[in-house]
Amino acid sequence: MTSINYLCLKRILDTFFSFFLILLFFPFFLIIIFAIAFFLGRPIFFIQRRLGKDLRVFRLYKFRTMTPSSVFKDDSLRLTTFGKFLRRSGFDELPQLFNIIKGDMSFIGPRPLLIEYLAYFDKNQIKRHLVRPGLTGYAQVNGRNKTSWGTRFKHDLWYIKNISFLTDLKILLKTFIYIFSFSEFQSPKSQSMIDFRLSKYNKFNRRK
Repeated sequence: MTSINYLCLKRILDTFFSFFLILLFFPFFLIIIFAIAFFLGRPIFFIQRRLGKDLRVFRLYKFRTMTPSSVFKDDSLRLTTFGKFLRRSGFDELPQLFNIIKGDMSFIGPRPLLIEYLAYFDKNQIKRHLVRPGLTGYAQVNGRNKTSWGTRFKHDLWYIKNISFLTDLKILLKTFIYIFSFSEFQSPKSQSMIDFRLSKYNKFNRRK
């Protein structure tokens, strides 16, 4: 199967399984919504503009995990125990199933980044936007936020060059292993990566 044919099949599979999972886990969605309302209040969802395939901007959906910035300015203080659980389990990402249905995202691909980063990409880093961003990806199953931006981009570009059904299947299986293993709950996924604009891997800081 050629990569072009697989990308067509990939879109069909994304649409089918995202619909299926939303229907299957609809009661679980309601439980999380009520829990967020109880522990964190409103709004229930965190919505942010991100870069998608071919640099198209879309609205990414997540379950909210932090208290309002008006309460605490420091993100480490804004992240509650319940919010940490949602992040470490990956449950905060579930609303992105709707992004997949809309065609904004895929199950597997580079994670969508902030639109503010666009001006800082070099000609190789920007190639990560040749495919739809993913709910999980090769970089996420090889270190998540523990890796540097440089390593993360290398993983993203490797995925684009090696995209196939087998590659996606391996990433998906590894994602499930991480989610359901105790060691994954010990990972620092609840911590955010350094802002790419401040890192040494963007083209402007490399010139200094």
